[in-house]
Amino acid sequence: MDIVFIEDLRIDTVIGIYDWERRIRQTVAFDLEMAFDNTRPAASDDIADTLDYKAVSKRLIGYVEAAQFQLVETLAERCAAIVREEFGVAWVRLKLAKPGAVRGARAVGVCIERGVRPAS
Repeated sequence: MDIVFIEDLRIDTVIGIYDWERRIRQTVAFDLEMAFDNTRPAASDDIADTLDYKAVSKRLIGYVEAAQFQLVETLAERCAAIVREEFGVAWVRLKLAKPGAVRGARAVGVCIERGVRPAS
């Protein structure tokens, strides 16, 4: 199994359960691992054959910037669904962190896996 990854994609959004959080934008950080067979793009050397991580990043940036969720769990689920449905990814591991949300912790958040992980 090949993995295409995006690491520490930082996006500002409205996220949180408290009134003060609903009035500001906070930064969330994404790490994604996406299963993709890279043999075809490696052979063709053509971007059209790849899982274009720039296109995935741009789509998530647009979505997350416009989103307004209370829970990181909800945002993570919606983003994983976008990756799977719009980019044809069979399996994704998505880590969503909310830096500085808890005093004493660098970040808090969730890590989810969706789809069927292909055999190695």
